[in-house]
Amino acid sequence: MKLAILETGRPPGQLAEEFGDYPAMFDEMLGRGFEIEVFDVEAGEFPDRNAHDAVLITGSPAGVYDPHPWIEPLLEFIRSAKESRMVGICFGHQAMAQALGGRVEKSDKGWGAGLHRYDVVRQEPWMDAASSIADPASHQDQVVVQPPNTDVTVASDFTPFAGLAWTDRPAISFQFHPEFSPAFAKALIEKRYDIVPNPDAAMASLDAPNDNARVAGWIRRFLEA
Repeated sequence: MKLAILETGRPPGQLAEEFGDYPAMFDEMLGRGFEIEVFDVEAGEFPDRNAHDAVLITGSPAGVYDPHPWIEPLLEFIRSAKESRMVGICFGHQAMAQALGGRVEKSDKGWGAGLHRYDVVRQEPWMDAASSIADPASHQDQVVVQPPNTDVTVASDFTPFAGLAWTDRPAISFQFHPEFSPAFAKALIEKRYDIVPNPDAAMASLDAPNDNARVAGWIRRFLEA
């Protein structure tokens, strides 16, 4: 399967040298069977229409409301790619929601970091029978208005729109990070130690079992459907 990964940001500092960049994390998460081509969206790179079987949009330190020159072209690409299978993670989740009729804001709940737990509120064909999941989170922005033509798949009190599945196009998205290893998620918190609430507790939470592999399986099944 030909997969276009839209890279919308990089790990801070030297973390990419130690842990790899975000496309590399997704490559490892998804496993074999994907022919991946990476597009640097910040540099204005986008795939040709219909050149790939699916598109995945990564996380980013940017906000969808920021005045970066690449944001609006990304939102327009999302709107125009109605026939493409699409997956969004964190910023990608927010960009898809913003582009398709929802709204994203810097949440007054503050930073979400560490291992977060979510209830499965709707079972989709690409999911399994899990009733809840735990995955690393790292965000302050949130989807605050659900876009039309979506169902909420997973949710928590902190993140009510943590997972979305579109009903009018083959697209899904998640606010959390199934591609983050616990070690990388801890290193990211250390980089933001002064702004993440209870950073020591957030890092300690990442020692608990996570459902990264389960969610990776969800995404694989969605992409291969």
